[in-house]
Amino acid sequence: MKDLPVLRSASLDQMRDVTTSGLSRRGFLMGTSAVGGLALAAAARGGAQGIITTTAQFAKLASYGGNTLPTGVRPRLVPNVNGLTVNMLEAGTQGQPLVLLIHGFPNLGYSWRKVMPALAGAGHYVVAPDCRGFGRTVGWDNSWDADPTPFLMMNMVRDQIALVYALGYRKTAMVVGHDQGQLIAVYAAIIRPDMFPRLTTVSSAGGTPPSFPFAGEERRPAYTNAELDAEYAKLDPPRRGYQDYWASKQADEDMKHVPQGMSDFFRAFYYMKGGEFPGNQNLTPLRPMPNAKEAAEENARMPEYYVMRRDRGMPATMAAYMPSTEYVANCKWFTQAECDVYGQEYTASGWTGALHEYRHRRNNAFPPTLAEQLTFSGRTIDVPAQLIAGVQDWGANRIPGGALGAGKTGFTNFKGVRMVDGAGHWPHEEQPEIVSQHLVNFLKTG
Repeated sequence: MKDLPVLRSASLDQMRDVTTSGLSRRGFLMGTSAVGGLALAAAARGGAQGIITTTAQFAKLASYGGNTLPTGVRPRLVPNVNGLTVNMLEAGTQGQPLVLLIHGFPNLGYSWRKVMPALAGAGHYVVAPDCRGFGRTVGWDNSWDADPTPFLMMNMVRDQIALVYALGYRKTAMVVGHDQGQLIAVYAAIIRPDMFPRLTTVSSAGGTPPSFPFAGEERRPAYTNAELDAEYAKLDPPRRGYQDYWASKQADEDMKHVPQGMSDFFRAFYYMKGGEFPGNQNLTPLRPMPNAKEAAEENARMPEYYVMRRDRGMPATMAAYMPSTEYVANCKWFTQAECDVYGQEYTASGWTGALHEYRHRRNNAFPPTLAEQLTFSGRTIDVPAQLIAGVQDWGANRIPGGALGAGKTGFTNFKGVRMVDGAGHWPHEEQPEIVSQHLVNFLKTG
């Protein structure tokens, strides 16, 4: 029997410091105790330090999505959702079969706007919420040292269960997750297949949860994240991994002060991870990396979003790759008005909530995220599932075999990979017609 693979996403590297097969009982107990201790500490200090409980901060903004929303797609606030007031987009008629769309990082429910009309036209009620920590959804702690418990995966799944119930449903027809949202969607399908009986992931297929060590099959990591970081520092120019950056206090501070302005930041960000960026052309999946030195060199094939220059934060990285004025003027799939929506929303909400997932996965010797997910050690994904991935997306190609290798382990009812040419990390925004057709067709299959 082989070890089950670690769950991965477009935003999730291999857990190198704590491998699932080499985890000691003592290490697990320490980790789970730490999670409980964090919750107790929060209770002892009288609750969260900076909970956003009102939407007043958004009152002076234009309506969510403004005039960029397709016909039939409309914003809505839903109160009393696992402690949240959820901001979401909806399309179709409530009462029709429900399709739930979960966004990734650094996106919003708004990112699904282009595929919602086709799903509604096929007879579904479609909703795309801003997740906890993102956008105009309120009821979460926006302080850097917030209690991590509400932002851990199981509570993020509970948010989605509560939203389904708040909308008057007992189950969905399908859950769809992109990037970090695919983690939520995958765990939703694992934990509540009765409520989420069909799964589509976008940009990464995920796999089985991390696993406890299995008797007689103990393995140790080829290298730790610290060893990889040391090798990154030796590259010319010196580099660092983007996840380590996003987990840092520096990132939280950097994103409070974006010199080029938030709209220009998103313009460069979407361009650098999109299908038109030169560094995303003719890519080949990363090869196996047996040691830290080879891993640093292999990872450095990816654009500098993934393996950043060590002396640059993310705003400076994006400023260096800002596309030309001519490109911006002619970009039809991401117009300036759409770019400005992201700029406006992130200026209003900030990035602290959006960065919680990175902090709880990277900043501890035994991350609470891993401790929690080990509850589902050995579980498979048993509902019908598919992956939609952009041909020009490094996010789907950071594991050996790339996107086309998805579904071979961890799934018992995998229905295939749909590759979308002319798309990078944002296929539902770059090629919405193709993605919409894949979603509708999947809903029609038995």
